[in-house]
Amino acid sequence: MSENAINRYNFTADWGGSRIGFTEISGLDIEIEAVITRDGSSPVDSGRKIPGIRKFSNIILKRGIAKNDNDFFNWINTKSIGNIERRNITIKLLNEDHEPIFIWMVKNAFPVKYSGPILISNDSEIALETLELTHEGLTVTTP
Repeated sequence: MSENAINRYNFTADWGGSRIGFTEISGLDIEIEAVITRDGSSPVDSGRKIPGIRKFSNIILKRGIAKNDNDFFNWINTKSIGNIERRNITIKLLNEDHEPIFIWMVKNAFPVKYSGPILISNDSEIALETLELTHEGLTVTTP
């Protein structure tokens, strides 16, 4: 591993809720769709690939459940007919001194799925809740 590599365990997400610490954040993906085109007069029976639209994965936020914190559930319940509260989100990967190294800016995010914890009677793991977000764009910067 390179001496310039950054560990992945120090991070925050400013998402408009009361707590910014999470157990796991995933889905920071961008994909460009490949579109196949073919000229109708071409003697070749295969197409040419050109870049299409960008696609963004849903972002998944996981965290331990805390007493008196119902922010995930409250946000998904802002949905009314054809509308829901949208938020811009900032996710920061931090170095050992808790300074940002990478920053992901997420545009117009809103929740599409809330998952409560899996409850197991003979287990001592922390109860986790999950919020899945869709959004309209993702940019990455380095401070």
